[in-house]
Amino acid sequence: MPRTEKRQQGLALTALTLSVLVIGLDITIMNVALPTMATELSAGTDALQWIVNAYILLFAGLMLPVGAIADRYGRRRLLVIGLAIFALASLGAALADSAALVIAARAVLGVGAAVIMPTALATIAVLFAPADRGKALSVVVMGMGAGIPLGPIIGGWLLNHFWWGSIFLINVPIIALAVTAIVLVLPESRDPSPKRPDLLGGLLSTTGLLTLVYAAIEAPNRGWTDPLILTGFAVSLLLLSLFVGWELRTPQPMIDLHLFQGRQFTWGNINATVVSFALFGLLFVVPLYLQFVLGHDAFNTGLRLLPLIGGFVIGVGAGTRIANRIGHKTPIAVGLLLTGIGLSIGATTDTESGFAFAALWYAITGLGIGSALTPSMDAVLAVLPPERAGSGIAITMTLRQAGGALGVALLGSLLSQIYTDRLVVDGLPPAAADTARDSIAGAVGVAARIGNPALVTDAQSAYIDGMQMVLIVCAVIAAIGAVLTVLFMPGRTRTLAEAPAAEPVSA
Repeated sequence: MPRTEKRQQGLALTALTLSVLVIGLDITIMNVALPTMATELSAGTDALQWIVNAYILLFAGLMLPVGAIADRYGRRRLLVIGLAIFALASLGAALADSAALVIAARAVLGVGAAVIMPTALATIAVLFAPADRGKALSVVVMGMGAGIPLGPIIGGWLLNHFWWGSIFLINVPIIALAVTAIVLVLPESRDPSPKRPDLLGGLLSTTGLLTLVYAAIEAPNRGWTDPLILTGFAVSLLLLSLFVGWELRTPQPMIDLHLFQGRQFTWGNINATVVSFALFGLLFVVPLYLQFVLGHDAFNTGLRLLPLIGGFVIGVGAGTRIANRIGHKTPIAVGLLLTGIGLSIGATTDTESGFAFAALWYAITGLGIGSALTPSMDAVLAVLPPERAGSGIAITMTLRQAGGALGVALLGSLLSQIYTDRLVVDGLPPAAADTARDSIAGAVGVAARIGNPALVTDAQSAYIDGMQMVLIVCAVIAAIGAVLTVLFMPGRTRTLAEAPAAEPVSA
């Protein structure tokens, strides 16, 4: 490849990495600011939960139709639009003076993220040759992963020096750099022979996914047998079943579900979802452990996530190199096995364990997740024709996000049940007991107000019991994923070059 072309691809890769960095930041930066926002905006628990969940709901619910839209109307154009939406929503959230406005802005941020993520990954499939695609994908994935520890680190620093809205403004200069680079160096790409828009498919998939994710988000609070939750799951199942039936029957589907007839595409998606389940489960329990058991503030919690991210970065690089040499199956299976081992070690944590022990299993788990995640996604991209890259990778990202939301809901219910059962609140006033049972953060707050250090010890022990079970569940699922990958995933990677010939992509 000529040097000038390599340089242009490097600049394009930088632009794509900056684009997804803001999504990684927004995964964790909100957690730092919630206590401050609760005070400044007089926001209750429900409002705070929806400040977080509004983003997840729209992010997971819109990616399928967005992928098809990007293929049809141009990936560069849609990426710029998504970044503009994200920037404007960030400004709106920073200037909001009520919880309702912040929730609305966070929902729009979710729309922007749903546009950015599949479009950026689809652009990699179009811009890079198969030999370079895995490396490019690993860089973008590492860029998003880097945002996870940077969120609380940057957020903690900003809150110490500015007001809570500054955590949203940090997105704006990053997006400005990304848009500038995209406009200057990224070629436009689209399907040269676009199909007729599948409006019914888009409507069924969007409403079905939104209903599914909403039910998953609300289930831990309302209860899994609540009539609204049961109705939500039933309606989502009906809508998504109708969507699948329509896509298999219509002559011009939004998503080509026949891709799932290929084992590489199917198991690439399954493994990406399994890895995400483990990662989301880990990120769900670890920050609270670092803050309320080991006693670190938000800034130092972010710093102590670096072993996890360090292992993740090493794993991404190693998994990509191994996949390029011998195929995707081995690094995925080994990565899932390492993930299970790391989580199993973490499940032996007790109240006497310190950060050195935590850093060990964080690093092992991060290494496993990184080793499996990029090859899983690259296995999907490898069999997608470039003109269908947006809709194809949108399937993977939707499964990851929807599966992650449902997984966190299930794991959250499990953690909450064990924590509540193990916590001793005898002798506490009813209101204080309810607050302590609600969360470990509530228990620590109650203990500080009434001067009861024994309650802190009990809450920490109860939380660790719940965390252990969550990590065991995630470890078992990762181990099952490793075994099934060995049994069913193709041993030799089928590349795009071996796929049926496709028309060239206009650029």
